[in-house]
Amino acid sequence: MRLFVSVDVDPLADGIADAQDRLPDAGGLRFVDPGNAHVTLKFLGEVDSGRQDALESALATAVDDAAVAPFELTLGGYGVFPSLDYISVVWTGVRRGGPELTRLHEAVERETTSLGFDPADHDFTPHVTLARMDDARGKAAVQRAVADADPDVGSAEVRDVRLTKSTLTDDGPEYETIGRYPL
Repeated sequence: MRLFVSVDVDPLADGIADAQDRLPDAGGLRFVDPGNAHVTLKFLGEVDSGRQDALESALATAVDDAAVAPFELTLGGYGVFPSLDYISVVWTGVRRGGPELTRLHEAVERETTSLGFDPADHDFTPHVTLARMDDARGKAAVQRAVADADPDVGSAEVRDVRLTKSTLTDDGPEYETIGRYPL
């Protein structure tokens, strides 16, 4: 099964949709379903079901070790990966809650790599993906939005970390929470 570890931002779906609506002239974008929005702490990829118990135990340990209490997460602005010259992902950033997310990410990273999962191959940048850019038709519109727009997406309280199963379909990914780890 295909798994990732995340902090979900379900209450911010309307604000995420509003931020996406500010990019209507950007052709070539494939928007994420606002109801599926989340901050990914660690993408695990395909995981054999026989590893699930050890993984769930490691995630419980990671959340305990991070010692993060419930916190307010505020999202806003635009950013892109990997760069403005070559855009593959358009995202909104974390304005409040970044240190807490980083501590959670570091603890999850430590515990999952000790189980043999591959370490992250890039620096952690807490964000919520708004869209993926399939081609460069809308590149100039996205560049303008990143430079000129500063959407306020909103705030929500984070109370847990989730282990999520992702099933890829023709209509986009379908997510199922298979584990929750309270802060």
